[in-house]
Amino acid sequence: MDIKKVVIVGGGTAGWLAANHLGKALFNTENVSVTLIESPDIPTIGVGEGTVPAIKKSLQSFGISESEFIAQCDVTFKQSIKFSNWLDQDNHGKGNFFHHLFDMPSPMGEDLTPLWLSKQGHDYASCVSPQFTACEALKAPKKITTPEYAGSLGYAYHLNAAKFAKLLAKNGREKFHVEHVIANVSEVKLNDSGAVSSLVTDTHGELKFDLYIDCTGFESLIIDKALKVPFVDKSKQLLVDRALVVQVPTDVNESIPPFTLATAHQAGWIWDIALPNRRGVGFVYSTKYMDDKTAIKKLDKYLGGGLSDFNYRFLPMKVGYREKFWHQNCICLGLAQGFLEPLEATSILLTDFAAGYIANRFPKSVAKMEDIQTQFNQVMKYAWERVVEFIKLHYCLSDRTDSQFWIDNRDPKTIPDELARKLSLWETYVPNREDFFSKFEVFDLENYLYVLYGMKYKTQVDALTDEQMSLANKQSLHLAEIGKQLTEELPEHRELLNKIKEHGLQSI
Repeated sequence: MDIKKVVIVGGGTAGWLAANHLGKALFNTENVSVTLIESPDIPTIGVGEGTVPAIKKSLQSFGISESEFIAQCDVTFKQSIKFSNWLDQDNHGKGNFFHHLFDMPSPMGEDLTPLWLSKQGHDYASCVSPQFTACEALKAPKKITTPEYAGSLGYAYHLNAAKFAKLLAKNGREKFHVEHVIANVSEVKLNDSGAVSSLVTDTHGELKFDLYIDCTGFESLIIDKALKVPFVDKSKQLLVDRALVVQVPTDVNESIPPFTLATAHQAGWIWDIALPNRRGVGFVYSTKYMDDKTAIKKLDKYLGGGLSDFNYRFLPMKVGYREKFWHQNCICLGLAQGFLEPLEATSILLTDFAAGYIANRFPKSVAKMEDIQTQFNQVMKYAWERVVEFIKLHYCLSDRTDSQFWIDNRDPKTIPDELARKLSLWETYVPNREDFFSKFEVFDLENYLYVLYGMKYKTQVDALTDEQMSLANKQSLHLAEIGKQLTEELPEHRELLNKIKEHGLQSI
């Protein structure tokens, strides 16, 4: 039987990313339709979303103008995640920080990590990339004359998730003819073999499709409630389980950081994402180590008081992922697939990755589905496990001792085996490309370098020869000069955003 009718259940960022990926891939396929069913009663969860650079490729492939995207979705540029106080204040100073930059480290050829290891007197990112200086100066990654989706420095975005979903919805409907149905799904019917046969809705009756994509968020209406696919719990490795979130208005003349600020506290960390008119702030913590009242007091202190003047809410976080991501004729994406806390913006990243993978390997018939399904499940499990390891890296490398939360995060029983193996290897060898052998690495060599050595990991390496030291010093100093030059040439972040909204960028 051919697969002719595809349905995406659930809107939001996940649903409409999937709709655009599939709509584009299947647009010229005869007699194949893509429908998205969206409830009128379920709001978007996002409170200020962060992305990673890979999202640019998807947006460009959908034919979305970067200028339109920036103007309509309250977008700001994101060049880094700045981690503050993730290390012990007595050992590294109050307000210690490091950058996980989006530009490649050591771009001039020589790996400058051994040079930094021989000195360790300054920030790793400032040694290996000119982007550090531009970020600290709050500069934009490009000029108004730079074409869309190009930049002098690597970047992603911060955005208003609700407005982003609306832009994706408009694009999917108009460019790729995705049918948009507003309805609540009241029942999922299964056939005798256990596959989904139809959906019962409140406004459109019973609807039948060939392939069902579950984007219903934490509710996981199809993959969990109907198909009973088990959940793989990762709470023993990643200890945070709740977020207290709030949106705080900002002055339209205030400087906008071109990075996500991630500030560690006694039992977790705080995200702080600046959009043009507001900040999305989330206090992420573990209820085992901190109660809700203390969390409220801590967030109020972080904001300088006045938390009670805003609408704040608690978000429970069930940390883990589905045992299968594709079961029978149902694929889950977004929060229905899993959630591993907001650190490093992994939610949109994994959704975009998975939706693109399905679009590129879309099964034309039920007979072809099994092979693709098996491979998809293997790839996504590999990707999720690598993300677990990368997030855990931030916690287990911390030398903070001010609470049991940080001490327990260094307990070997909480560290994934593969991460422990790599950390043991990296005690005597600087990571290299061969340590990340799969094309499905979600976080690669450069990501690990910035976090490992941003957190002062002590790899013991042989001393550099005089010739090696001279060459490395020369390249590092040259990168510093490039950083100064970029800081002089690039516009202030808010200034560029205002110009883009007024004039737009050059289309490619």
